[in-house]
Amino acid sequence: MSFRNTIVGLVIGACALGSAFAQQVTRIVVPFAAGGGTDQYCRILAQELNKHGLNVIIENKPGASGILAADHVARAKPDGQTVLVSSLGTLANNSVLYDKLPYDAAKDFAPVTQIAYQPAIIVGRTDLPYKNIKEMVAYAKQHPGKINRASPGAAILTNLAPIAFEKAQGFSTTHIPFNGDAPALQALLGSQIDIHGTSITGALPYVKAGKLRVLGVMDSRRLPQVPDAPTFKEQGFDMEATLWYSLSVPAGTPKPVIERLNKAVNQVIADPDFVARARAIGMEPRGGSPEDLDRFIKAESDRWLPVLQSLNLPKQSQ
Repeated sequence: MSFRNTIVGLVIGACALGSAFAQQVTRIVVPFAAGGGTDQYCRILAQELNKHGLNVIIENKPGASGILAADHVARAKPDGQTVLVSSLGTLANNSVLYDKLPYDAAKDFAPVTQIAYQPAIIVGRTDLPYKNIKEMVAYAKQHPGKINRASPGAAILTNLAPIAFEKAQGFSTTHIPFNGDAPALQALLGSQIDIHGTSITGALPYVKAGKLRVLGVMDSRRLPQVPDAPTFKEQGFDMEATLWYSLSVPAGTPKPVIERLNKAVNQVIADPDFVARARAIGMEPRGGSPEDLDRFIKAESDRWLPVLQSLNLPKQSQ
């Protein structure tokens, strides 16, 4: 074979390999029902990743506080084509809340990058006899068992932070878990529940339409999307809880594959236009290296697992 033919062959082979790689579908598995805040954000992220040469689709696998989605990804081939939208619930809290898990968060996943964060909030119907958290606490103490509270899942911080808050303040609500934010919000709008622990993303359209009210924001500052909504601290309660979202892949995924995905995601979430779109729905993009995410997960676990264990919640079965 001539030198020219060798070069041509190598070029054709490289093009074919690149084309094949481009045709691979990367599935980002969201552990919540479609339409919720996390799902909305991930779909925006997927749109932009597609512009960066990745063929990305969103796959929703709601249920069991993220266990179904996490187990699905843990069992997937470690080739970077199946990615989990991970959080404190799937990577830490489930190990305390459930008597048995089909996956080992410490061994079955490799970190890719953080993608966003936002404070937890409590929203309620506008016809309730209380308009903020301070009034809700007073009402709950005067009317035990009268408040039904929803969450996107038992192990999600938007359930655990309210439980910790209720214990500290000496009252309780009746928890009703859903398999995502969207169905819980629909139940709230249908007056089947009273309040909902969530983030601003899914609730924002209904708040703007005057159908729901933010009773309190679990952060040190108010949300720019709902500047009239007071924080817990403004109402006299020392309570902060930040929801965060990250990407994880099956353990054993090659480092170059992780690095390629990490680079693409971090390029997207640093783009000013993407940041503006994310903030419009209440998300604050945040990236970093796989090592950054690994350290962050450990720090968050050290912070929240003792709180969770102190609640002495009964172990759940799937």
